[in-house]
Amino acid sequence: MSYADIVFKKNCEEILNHGYSDEKLDVRPVWEDGAKAHTVKKFCIVNRYDLQKEFPVITLRKTNLSAAVDELLWIWQKKSNNIADLNSHIWDSWADENGTIGKAYGYQLGVKHQYKEGEFDQVDRVLFDLKNNPQSRRIMTNIYNHQDLSEMGLYPCAYSMTFNVSGDTLNAILNQRSQDMLTANNWNVCQYAVLVHMMAQVSGLKVGELVHVIADAHIYDRHIPLVEEILSKTPYDAPEFVMDKSIDDFYKFTVDSFRFENYQFHTLGKKIPVAI
Repeated sequence: MSYADIVFKKNCEEILNHGYSDEKLDVRPVWEDGAKAHTVKKFCIVNRYDLQKEFPVITLRKTNLSAAVDELLWIWQKKSNNIADLNSHIWDSWADENGTIGKAYGYQLGVKHQYKEGEFDQVDRVLFDLKNNPQSRRIMTNIYNHQDLSEMGLYPCAYSMTFNVSGDTLNAILNQRSQDMLTANNWNVCQYAVLVHMMAQVSGLKVGELVHVIADAHIYDRHIPLVEEILSKTPYDAPEFVMDKSIDDFYKFTVDSFRFENYQFHTLGKKIPVAI
């Protein structure tokens, strides 16, 4: 079975069996019918994925790699906050009257900052350091800008990446303040695994570990039956992750630069309710 399946099952079982329920609290999220969207959660889950051994995609249900990569490129390549630049509707409910999500996600990565070596945005600074100063312990991004929070459609969930090079190997830590385990967990894991692969390739490095730190890992109340159904399935082996090895410029990757071969997965027969 896929190693990501093992991790996902362990996380969800821990949440369901030993998690804290906020059912008696006045929570912010609501379902489409206006009812409060309560959760069962665990504090601080840390998962490690060795990207040299296997790409961390689950088979217990399908993770849409193309759509996940499209959102990743929207944030990290286009550095956009405009939903018209995204080829899906996952951000529609957070958009303002101008069709943007405010000063969130890609907007923050695209803001230029002055360094002694010159002016860079956060993505270009990472790329510069990986090529010119890989031993640095300061290669990181952070989009949780308190000054701009009031102008964001949604406070960033996955908010920080720390890159660290050991010899010729690139490792990274993804910090996430909050995660909906059913809809977003493997989506984010796949996205940032792809990002580490991208950063490593264009920097002449080998891909290493992705460490995923989740402060509040939760399952929504109306998702519990679906999660239990998923956990009852027998996982498949992980597919082969294929990336275009000819690309040496971070900004030349496209959605079509990545694919899975022999991806077997279980289907979920019911529509997943969405909390907003």
